[in-house]
Amino acid sequence: MPTVYRKTAKGQAEIATRTHHLPPRLRQALILVDGKRSDDELKRMLPQGDEALRALIDDGFVEPVGVTAVPVAAAAAVPAAASAPAPKPQAPLPAFGDQLKREIVRSLNDLLGPLAEGLALKVERARNPDELRAIVEQAHRVIRDMRGAFQATAFADRFLSSETT
Repeated sequence: MPTVYRKTAKGQAEIATRTHHLPPRLRQALILVDGKRSDDELKRMLPQGDEALRALIDDGFVEPVGVTAVPVAAAAAVPAAASAPAPKPQAPLPAFGDQLKREIVRSLNDLLGPLAEGLALKVERARNPDELRAIVEQAHRVIRDMRGAFQATAFADRFLSSETT
């Protein structure tokens, strides 16, 4: 399914100030990212569109907003689910350690593919359960935006629920 991208704060700053001195082809690609066009549309509009878009993502100028195609059955549930707040669990994470981190990273990679890299690095660097919890809550929001409420809830239930303690 095509993914829609938007400019990050860094991307918006680059458009306004040219601080990072993007090459013309990347700047052109960044200008076209508007939070409405899918990656397929952007790739068709630009020569070397796939490479340009990948470079903007990797350098933190754009970020995914969501996918453009929603299954018919889920389409009615998306507006209500998208506005639902992230869970506020009170229970501690299950035994903090390398095994838990590996499970979280594996799940992120399965759900987000290459877009999980930044979150996976944060998970691996977490030094205590509180840091890890904050990262898992951030991942929950990203998964909700990218894959929908059902996948995000399953992720949160697995890594934030009190049954896993």
